[in-house]
Amino acid sequence: MSDFVHTGWSLYITIVTIVSIIACLALLFINSKRRAPGAAEQTGHVWDEDLVEYNNPLPRWWISLFYITIVFGILYLALYPGLGTFAGLFGWSSQHQYQDEDAKAQVLYTPIFEKYLKQDLTQVAANLEAQKIGQRLFLTYCAQCHGSDAGGSRGFPSLRDNDWLYGGTLEKIKETIMGGRGGVMPPMGPALGEEGVNAVAQYVLSLSGSKHDVSRVEQGKQTFMTFCAACHGLDAKGGQAVGAPNLTDNIWLYSGDEKTLIETISKGRNGNMPAHKDLLGEPKVHLLAAYVYSLSHADARKSAQTQ
Repeated sequence: MSDFVHTGWSLYITIVTIVSIIACLALLFINSKRRAPGAAEQTGHVWDEDLVEYNNPLPRWWISLFYITIVFGILYLALYPGLGTFAGLFGWSSQHQYQDEDAKAQVLYTPIFEKYLKQDLTQVAANLEAQKIGQRLFLTYCAQCHGSDAGGSRGFPSLRDNDWLYGGTLEKIKETIMGGRGGVMPPMGPALGEEGVNAVAQYVLSLSGSKHDVSRVEQGKQTFMTFCAACHGLDAKGGQAVGAPNLTDNIWLYSGDEKTLIETISKGRNGNMPAHKDLLGEPKVHLLAAYVYSLSHADARKSAQTQ
């Protein structure tokens, strides 16, 4: 009901609910009357030539179940929210239940998170128990985008390799999770035109050894140096300061085929990594960063597994 700011909505929903219950009772009462002894009436409905529907009353046990259901509904609406803004005699709400459960969880788990927050990230990354906690946090808050195996998907980078847009040190990973990232590849189609976009795409394909049109590489290189090198670098190996990807390693965020590259260059891309500082707090992010780091660093995983 919080979405219905006008009090009239509360009254409207209350009336509709009560009228519906009364209508159900009336319909049930009418259909529960027993017929006088004698032949039952036919409704006029016939199937398969000789299957005739009779207007017999419902069985008593069935009617009793309907009455019990209605009584249950009335008691529920009296005790719990359901009639407009009426909170129910118990005063229950999903928000209060969440707050109560969260408060209990904070009491139980905060000391654990605080213990690891006091430790250096390198220590946490090498701690088996910390890794298990970090993995559960990852599956809860990160797997929707990066996958349960952290292998990534279209538009969401893999966290299992050493190809990082903004840096893969423990501190940088924590910084990324805490503050989020906003990556923008501007649309270059208006500036380059169709011919220019295609030429740059051929040059980029050549950088990673992919199949390309050799005759257009030099033209694409010149255009790249003018319009793209400011972000991706003269060597096209990217710039972590602005989140520009390396174009020479054949690792792609949106796929590296010709069609996709032309689309990316022409229309641009917008990527967003939401900030988790307010949602999780630094203690949880500390553990999460250590876990993400361990995914691409075998030495950290090995240290944790040998404990």
